[in-house]
Amino acid sequence: MKIYGEIDKVRAEVKAWKREGKTVGFVPTMGYLHEGHKSLIDAARRENDKVVVSIFVNPMQFGPNEDLASYPRDMEHDAKLCEDAGVDIIFHPEPEEMYDDGFCSYVDMNGLTTELCGKTRPIHFRGVQTVVLKLFHIVTPDRAYFGQKDAQQLAVIRRMVKDLNVDTKIIGCPIVREADGLAKSSRNTYLSPEERQAALVLSRSLKTGKNLVDQGETDASVIRAAITTELEKEPLAKIDYVDVVDFDTITPVQKLTGSVLVAIAVYIGKTRLIDNFIVEK
Repeated sequence: MKIYGEIDKVRAEVKAWKREGKTVGFVPTMGYLHEGHKSLIDAARRENDKVVVSIFVNPMQFGPNEDLASYPRDMEHDAKLCEDAGVDIIFHPEPEEMYDDGFCSYVDMNGLTTELCGKTRPIHFRGVQTVVLKLFHIVTPDRAYFGQKDAQQLAVIRRMVKDLNVDTKIIGCPIVREADGLAKSSRNTYLSPEERQAALVLSRSLKTGKNLVDQGETDASVIRAAITTELEKEPLAKIDYVDVVDFDTITPVQKLTGSVLVAIAVYIGKTRLIDNFIVEK
């Protein structure tokens, strides 16, 4: 496995692979890798000849009062996980490599980025889209792998790739959870033991909503109310949103038809966590 911080080195190696007819799978990450990331890497390893993982804490997607400086980092751990998983290249650039002096070009989107996390993180998805498109241009992958936990991000990237004719297939992969149900997240490390226990209310509340769906409930307001009621039982939880939206357009729905995303964002103490489930009707 090779670790590169320079765009030119990644491009040169990938071009050599492509001349040999190799397919390339790509997993973009912000590092501090866990089993959720590994599941993406494993999928990329199964479906491609070569695998590239980027590790880059992207400053463009953090707001002024968010956790850019404190976001967890452990390159030694990440490198070992990647090597053990069969990754060929880690791309680990410095911010100056990705955004040189005078950088002023951005990727933006209307609609899909204004609901859910976009309500309280207005610049977030512009930063995500910009860095992901740059990474696609650098790595030129045949397939790129994203986790369902960040379901709005997955929908946004799929739309961007379609709208801008990017020649990369986007693969969504299931949420990976702890044994007790908490969705794997790098931000889980922020939680105290008491908060870690309280955070189980996210998966528990979604299970309440999913049970209603499994029983035949299709009224979005009923599902939303049941999830909200369960979340409100936890004193350490502060709800950011509980929403039921069309998964393709991220617009609110009244009835569950087609592909529907049931998504929540909740503060446990100062830590903002997200979780969701998808319904196909």
